[in-house]
Amino acid sequence: MTRRTLWIVLALVAVVALALGSRSDGARTDEQRLWSIAGGVRCPTCAGQSVATSDAPAAESIRAQIREDIEAGRSDDEIRARLADGAFDEDILLNPPRSGFAALVWVIPVVVVVVAFGGLALAFRRWERIGPSGPSRQDRDLVAAALGSDPDDTHGEGSGR
Repeated sequence: MTRRTLWIVLALVAVVALALGSRSDGARTDEQRLWSIAGGVRCPTCAGQSVATSDAPAAESIRAQIREDIEAGRSDDEIRARLADGAFDEDILLNPPRSGFAALVWVIPVVVVVVAFGGLALAFRRWERIGPSGPSRQDRDLVAAALGSDPDDTHGEGSGR
């Protein structure tokens, strides 16, 4: 197989693995939805904790509100929007929104990785085109002077031949 074929196979395997890994396992229970949503909501009284991991009264109150919204038939996005529109603004959401100025948080890392891989690919191509270079005449003279040998003896056979 050629290198290009191997890269295409590797890309296909990566795409299939990502597609299979992102699939949903079916319908979630209300309890699973509650903990999934609560895991993405910041506890207003705890430093760096989500509502799912906090035992603070404020976190319990928010979990109760999420539970009520689930029982009322609201979607996950509607529940998150209600929480963000409340007293805490969008700061209560642990994941920044994927639109507007905050979308840069999601886009910039992807762009950096793509540019880095592109730069590596160009560098590898250039190195491949240039090919390996042997030692220069100055390098050989320097080594010969250090070893005390004849610089015109390029194969290191010595004068015994």
